Amino acid sequence: MTPQGKLSLTTPDSRQALFATVLIGLALVLLPFVASEFGNAWVRILAFALLYVMLALGLNIVVGYAGLLDLGYVAFYAVGAYLYALLASPHLAENFEWIAQTFPDGLHSSIWFVIPLSALVAAGFGVLLGFPVLRLRGDYLAIVTLGFGEIIRIFMNNLNAPVNITNGPQGITNIDPISIAGVSLAKPLEIGGLTLPSVQLYYYLFLALTLLVVIISVRLQSSRVGRAWMAIREDEVAAKAMGINTRNIKLLAFAMGASFGGVSGAMFSAFQGFVSPESFVLMESIVIVAMVVLGGMGNVKGVVLGAVLLYAIPEALRHLAKPIQLQLFGHEYIAPEALRMLLFGLSMVLIMLYRPHGLIPRHHAGGRA
Repeated sequence: MTPQGKLSLTTPDSRQALFATVLIGLALVLLPFVASEFGNAWVRILAFALLYVMLALGLNIVVGYAGLLDLGYVAFYAVGAYLYALLASPHLAENFEWIAQTFPDGLHSSIWFVIPLSALVAAGFGVLLGFPVLRLRGDYLAIVTLGFGEIIRIFMNNLNAPVNITNGPQGITNIDPISIAGVSLAKPLEIGGLTLPSVQLYYYLFLALTLLVVIISVRLQSSRVGRAWMAIREDEVAAKAMGINTRNIKLLAFAMGASFGGVSGAMFSAFQGFVSPESFVLMESIVIVAMVVLGGMGNVKGVVLGAVLLYAIPEALRHLAKPIQLQLFGHEYIAPEALRMLLFGLSMVLIMLYRPHGLIPRHHAGGRA
């Protein structure tokens, strides 16, 4: 209240939050310009980091909010990627005569059609996974979800005979880049004398989608559904006794988390212009789970931080490990890939020992972390 007895709509805390939000937003907009000074490869790393943030936030709904372990999350990433590849490449028209006759100019699907469709199809696969595992917990749930992820990858690897749908291990090429309002993100864009390269345009698209996913995640956390997920996570028997339909709520968690993975997969496919089963191996699922655990399960800020750290730092080491070793020792003692995995494993061990709830743990009732 103000001294005159009127309610003040702005408080010091709200002003600080607004200032911090504007500052972070400005930094995210300017970041690719700074990174491009060292080469577009660094902007590409930033763009992929945003894709992994979306993946981690999707898995956080299943693991962090609902408390359901999922080791096959990369399957939804693959579904979104292959869906966009099939709808925005000449592959189907070349292998199915009726598609070539129906679409003589080829399939060139719009982003406004692909993004909702990839979310919807991935959500359907999430429900497909959720039904068999409703009664499973712990190790059994982990094994079944792991198997589901491998089944999807193996299907993608073998659906080239007798009918060629995914082109098998060769993958799908010539995938259309994303176009928005007639502007192709595959070409540089000039705005007022400023030239934005293709990789930077994709970065801004991924940033917009990531911000949307963050907003949805935050809103879900404080919603009625979010509270039901957390009730199941803490004690499923008590949640069911309080009238929560645990079956439907669990299925919704799988579907919602999978939809984020589907959108991220579609963006990956458009960005790369090529997809193959090798991009969706088990290790990808493990890394995404590690991002959620490292950052702090159930905490949106922690998950974002964990995703950025576990993707950006190893990728930076890919470029810097050899030059640093040559500068310090005059010889490369550890290959960059080995060093990346060594530091990845070491970080997991240290986090489990000293920060078992993650870098930014969620807060339980009563203010305890």
